[in-house]
Amino acid sequence: MPPMSNAKVVLKSGRDKPVRQRHPRLFSGGIKAIVGRPKSGEVVEVHDNRDEWLARGVINEASQIAIRLLTWDQDEAIDAAFWARRVAQAVARRNADPLLRTTNARRIIFGESDGLPGVIADDYASHIVIEYSALVALNAREAIEAAIRTSCAPAQIHIRYDEERLKGEGVSAKLYSPSVASEAAATVIREGDLQFRVDLTRGQKTGFYLDQRQNRQRVAAYCAGARVLNTFSYTGGFAIYAAAAGAAEVINVDSSADALRLAGENAVLNGFGAGINENRQTLITHIQANVFDDLRVRREAGEAFDVVVLDPPKFAHNPSQIERAARAYKDLNRVGMHLVKPGGVLATFSCSGVVDAALFQKIIFSAAMEAGREVHIVEHLSQASDHPVLLTFPESEYLKGLICRVY
Repeated sequence: MPPMSNAKVVLKSGRDKPVRQRHPRLFSGGIKAIVGRPKSGEVVEVHDNRDEWLARGVINEASQIAIRLLTWDQDEAIDAAFWARRVAQAVARRNADPLLRTTNARRIIFGESDGLPGVIADDYASHIVIEYSALVALNAREAIEAAIRTSCAPAQIHIRYDEERLKGEGVSAKLYSPSVASEAAATVIREGDLQFRVDLTRGQKTGFYLDQRQNRQRVAAYCAGARVLNTFSYTGGFAIYAAAAGAAEVINVDSSADALRLAGENAVLNGFGAGINENRQTLITHIQANVFDDLRVRREAGEAFDVVVLDPPKFAHNPSQIERAARAYKDLNRVGMHLVKPGGVLATFSCSGVVDAALFQKIIFSAAMEAGREVHIVEHLSQASDHPVLLTFPESEYLKGLICRVY
């Protein structure tokens, strides 16, 4: 539990507006003075330059995010009941979400959007994977995990750490060990009539891209009878949806042999493992390759597809990497557009939170200009409903997608 302190953080003049607007992150540049000697991980009181109380949060002087703000109610204590209440509220929101009624896999905690900074938790058919990424969450982990057990009654809990973000918090994940011993390393989830095997301990993120759930449905709507290229395919989510929608052929491309192995298992689970279409081609094939290289080889070979899916991993983790990420997105989409048949569909995504939707659209525009293709945006896509965007924290809207017609 984050310990209390008697410390007070005083803001510089004119730096109180974000706090008053309930942005959950207070950066070190806004701090005028710290009255007292709080240790990182302790609860502090935040005051404006005129000494008016504004909020309460947890300090970490090793991080650029100096204080994770937790409450704007002066009477609300940061204790075990606080964490239990926040977890229960987050789970209740998912239980009330009509878009989650056809699946047994959902994100039950989404960091600041649920008032729980530094923690995400995904429920895969009662196997819950918790990932910690901030000191404030690590210090409250016992209360958080106890509340999850109470709210969800999980069969198992698996603990993971975002080592890169924790490093930025001045924390070594090696100092923490999982609080719950777990046996099963994988489970099977369902989305509607489709099934997917999830690696709970070694898979990317927490094991599956739950944030793309609704987008898989939208892309599949364009795949009937189509030849589909699914890049950065991971365990084949878009491919299975495309096949179920009647695609003539789907090719998964990913650099990970383990991911493609699971993609093959998912094809079998859904009856597409040995499926042969009317042209005597395997319905879903899996290619292990660097996607950028594979796209160029296919372009030189003159290949063309009805639908091309570009769903790369995060290219930018912080603002200093935006320019490099923009170049990578433009290159990827420029080459990808060359592979789309005239009138075909490009479904392109970015999960880099620091690349906002407006910038991403500008990047796709530049790619279209360089590719010499006329491109029409027909749908704007975002993250699934169990990854809600908190209006006071616009950074929580990290996933952008465009479905485009390419001529």
